[in-house]
Amino acid sequence: MRKIRLTLNLLAVSIVCLMCSTLANAQATRTWVSGVGDDANPCSRTAPCKTFAGAISKTAAGGEISVLDPGGFGAVTITKSITINGAGTLAGILAAGTNAIIINAASTDKIVLKYLQINGAGTGLDGIRFLSGKQLTVEACNIWGFTGDGVEIALPVAGGTTFIKDTDITECNTGVRMTVAATGFATASLEKVRLEGMVNGVNVGAAGTFMQINNSNISTNTSNGVLASAASAVINVENSQITFNNNGVNASVSGTTIRVANNGIYHNTAGIAVIPAGAIVASDGSNRIGGNSASAAPNQVLVKQ
Repeated sequence: MRKIRLTLNLLAVSIVCLMCSTLANAQATRTWVSGVGDDANPCSRTAPCKTFAGAISKTAAGGEISVLDPGGFGAVTITKSITINGAGTLAGILAAGTNAIIINAASTDKIVLKYLQINGAGTGLDGIRFLSGKQLTVEACNIWGFTGDGVEIALPVAGGTTFIKDTDITECNTGVRMTVAATGFATASLEKVRLEGMVNGVNVGAAGTFMQINNSNISTNTSNGVLASAASAVINVENSQITFNNNGVNASVSGTTIRVANNGIYHNTAGIAVIPAGAIVASDGSNRIGGNSASAAPNQVLVKQ
């Protein structure tokens, strides 16, 4: 009997230890990072992590990483549904010589990035690379200093939606660029976005992709403010300012379509670039075009109903 009791006691102790270990390794729905944190911590509010990369492995799918105080929290790769929220403080990512955020998630995953300061320091590659996932939301972020794209939407197959709002993207090669390796339908929506001081403000460069731009400022880009560069790529631009670019609006190849309504297109070298055969720039007549060195006339009329 003594041996049986001893065996049962040892088994009970083992079960308790195993349960404690499981709880210690469980992922939390909300985790925290701090400028004075440590990635060896559990990423709780009282024991925060140091980096986003350290916190993401301890955050459950669908959970949120919040920022306690100012700091630089490092580049991160995201492979699941998650929110990274820097509201209320300075939540920085300094990504010299590399990509700041890579998203390589499942086709059902949704990712939200809010209130982040993403700095490439003049040598960073891309600010955000959206390689796979169902939905990406970028809200109230500043992205600058990258040799590639502020946001690159490079989905390998059809599908995927990107929302960018209340965000400034400056000093990159291209502010927002869409590419899809396989022909298919992907969408992006830009609302109250500033795209300034780059080569291209936006470039929709993949067949079957669609971008909607509203209430945005696209200025001082050395090549194009708004560029559609692949057959069957479509861009709609409404209620926006397109100023001081080389080409304000450029449907650059046959099969591309750019629709413009109620925009101010001022002081570009070409307000609307010369439209090649088979390309479309459509207007409903509500745009204000002036002060450009030259401007082609839209070649299709949008009907008001």
